[in-house]
Order: sequence, then C-alpha cells, then structure tokens
Amino acid sequence: MVQMNPYLNFDGTAEAAFTFYKGVFGGEFAALHRMSGAPGTEQLPEDERNRIMHIALPVGNHYTLMGSDILPSMGHKLQEGNNAHLSLHPDSREEAERLFNGLSEGGIVEMPLMDTFWGAYFGNFKDKFGISWMVNYNPNM
Repeated sequence: MVQMNPYLNFDGTAEAAFTFYKGVFGGEFAALHRMSGAPGTEQLPEDERNRIMHIALPVGNHYTLMGSDILPSMGHKLQEGNNAHLSLHPDSREEAERLFNGLSEGGIVEMPLMDTFWGAYFGNFKDKFGISWMVNYNPNM
C-alpha cells in the first residue's frame, strides 16, 4: 500500500512555517534535518547551511505534512506552482520503480531514483501535466 503526503517548499521559512503548523495541529516533529547534515553542504553559503533539508509533522493518524527549504545558491527558485509536491511512500523498491516510471513518463525527471545518504531509494520529477512528485521508499520504515 502506497502512502501519499503533501510536501511543501519554502525559501528559508520552512522552520517558521512548520512551527506555526505545529502550533495549530499539535503533535511533535517526526523529523527535522538541516542542510548542514548532508554531505557536501560545507560548500553552501553560511546562511543556507541552517535551512531545513527535511521536516515532517504528523497530522492525525494517517497523514504527514512534510517540507524543506530551497537553495538559491544551487539555482533553486521558489515560484507559485513549484512549492508543493505529492510525496509517495511505497511499500517496496519494486513499487517505487513502478510508480516513478509510470508517473514520470512524458515528464521531466529532476532526480532519478537512487539510493540516498539518508537510507532511502528516492527520486523526483514533474509529470507531463506539470505536477511535482517525489517517490521515497525507505526499507527502514
């Protein structure tokens, strides 16, 4: 069974936004990782190292609101329309590949499915209708 969660992008305000959402929805963050925790980020400008790489706030029993900050130094630009993704969390690597390959057909792959330093099999793309998707299979979850 695949799980789907909304994924929001911010330009340096992810932590403030999620602190606000936490105040409204309640609960605790399931994840909060900064850019400085990723390999190679020592090359980022100082003001981008403390940005949020990934944050997750469970909302109710079945959904998790997720997000991150963009990195302007890497050419990222936040515009209406690219600040939200649908994040899929399949039960297997094979299901991740099926969903990724099917949904990305005719679209633009931004990051091919690959094993990541955080232990997941991850990739993202924009489908042929302009919708942004992430596929994240984590065998440890």
